[in-house]
Amino acid sequence: MKSYLIKRYSQLFCLCISLFSVSPASATSLLPISLEQLSTRANLIFYASVVNNEVKKDEASGRIATFTEFEVIELIKGSSEKRHIIKQLGGFLESRQTIVRIHGVPQYQVGNRYVVFLPEESSLGFCSPLGLHQGSFAVTTINGEQIISNGHSLAQQSSNVFSKSNVQVPLAVTNNRPSQALLYDFINSVRAYNVR
Repeated sequence: MKSYLIKRYSQLFCLCISLFSVSPASATSLLPISLEQLSTRANLIFYASVVNNEVKKDEASGRIATFTEFEVIELIKGSSEKRHIIKQLGGFLESRQTIVRIHGVPQYQVGNRYVVFLPEESSLGFCSPLGLHQGSFAVTTINGEQIISNGHSLAQQSSNVFSKSNVQVPLAVTNNRPSQALLYDFINSVRAYNVR
């Protein structure tokens, strides 16, 4: 039964991802999303700390889902209460010893901080970041400075030649660490993209 469920969820996920893939032959390759696209397309953007993760069977869909509760430190775009919960497909349901892993869906660690770019919730209340892992940036402290990264090069994202805006973004990215930026330079860049 477990292998059937895992196989079934895998098929469902591959079908969903194929809608966003680069080509029909690459079901898990998402098109790269620039920082400008993330910033302007997101319905809600916040800098927050994770206070809880709960995996359970979702009543609306009947699927295993992870409910992650964030404590919002700074609201960057949109509106939210001080606590915000997102529901994502997958997780480890301990009571059934069942695990559903969805490639690309970010996992959040309690106590860690993130900047998250969220679209509107689906009709069933699911809401993963835009571009899955591309719309989730971890915040760490290095040498006393708050640094942000999602593992992709931010240098390319700050100088998109196809940019539709004339915004000069203050994103501070160094040549030796192209996937990292200072947290508040990053937040200011995101806000600049949303000023019209």
